[in-house]
Amino acid sequence: MEIIDGKQLAKNIRLNLKTEVEELKKQGIYPKLAVIMVGDNAASKVYVKNKSKACEEIGIAYEEFLMPTETTMEQLLQLIYQLNEDNLIHGILLQSPLPNHLDINMAFKEIATEKDVDGFNPINVGKLALNQDCFVSCTPYGIIKMLEEYNIPIEGAHAVILGRSNIVGKPLIQCLLNKNATVTICHSKSKNVQETTQNADILIAAIGKANFVQADMVKEGAVVIDVGINRTPEGKIIGDVEFEAVSEKASYITPVPGGVGPMTIAMLMTNVVKATKQLNEIKK
Repeated sequence: MEIIDGKQLAKNIRLNLKTEVEELKKQGIYPKLAVIMVGDNAASKVYVKNKSKACEEIGIAYEEFLMPTETTMEQLLQLIYQLNEDNLIHGILLQSPLPNHLDINMAFKEIATEKDVDGFNPINVGKLALNQDCFVSCTPYGIIKMLEEYNIPIEGAHAVILGRSNIVGKPLIQCLLNKNATVTICHSKSKNVQETTQNADILIAAIGKANFVQADMVKEGAVVIDVGINRTPEGKIIGDVEFEAVSEKASYITPVPGGVGPMTIAMLMTNVVKATKQLNEIKK
């Protein structure tokens, strides 16, 4: 069994990006990410802090727009339009969740496609489904990168995804299909989940239920990717996979923390650099 070290992989990606950003700056181009956060969600604050830290490390300029919980849809859209028009900003990220009275899908739809570094604008979602060049949402993008970096065969593999969120599950279906995997998705209404997961060559858990995946759900030699981030009553962070027992059967497994999480942020940074280059029409 080998542990997929997302932390180290993300570090390597950030180092390469740092070099790319230095090259861009020599040409007078300064990549910049704008992050919008509405309300006072504690988890969001942690994620936003991690994103700003990564930007700082790579040399990407970063600006935060903190809006109060009572922000109206009109005010939010106004800010998005303003950032769309700002030539100094290359990437726009709207931190989810939003307060309940705001329509996140409407907001995603209004973020300029070419600055949509989270890959949630419906045009980027559609392009991903058509296997066209686009911004891919960062967690699925990070998962694919991990599998590739560890030379884990995706083509022809049976990949089973637990969870069908718009952020992970759904875009991941497309990413895996585009790499010629056979994809099955299980969700809260699925039957015989254990039977399905036992047939997975690659099992990806993204449901937000601590230790949901037990050893008897995993095929011997399967690759197990744990996207879950759950906090125990003692404050410990654990995944959706019962790590100790499952690692006895898996050929590769990601830890929590230190697996998918750092890769998500690394791919966001990758998308910001890509957006900067495209907006300035720089070829790789």
